[in-house]
Amino acid sequence: MKIEDIRGLTTDQLGEELLKLKKEQFNLRFQAATGQMEKTHRVNEVRKDIARIKTVLRAKAAAA
Repeated sequence: MKIEDIRGLTTDQLGEELLKLKKEQFNLRFQAATGQMEKTHRVNEVRKDIARIKTVLRAKAAAA
């Protein structure tokens, strides 16, 4: 997900997206532990997307 897309979302949408990504991160960790992971690069992508969303949420909270 690109930062421009993230900045265009509302706070509620960012919260929903964050929850979705955390669930995906959990599932990816579970797949890695059981040896079923196919897309190993997805772990890093999800982690970075979570960080981007948290950064934008923090900036929006500081601006308000």
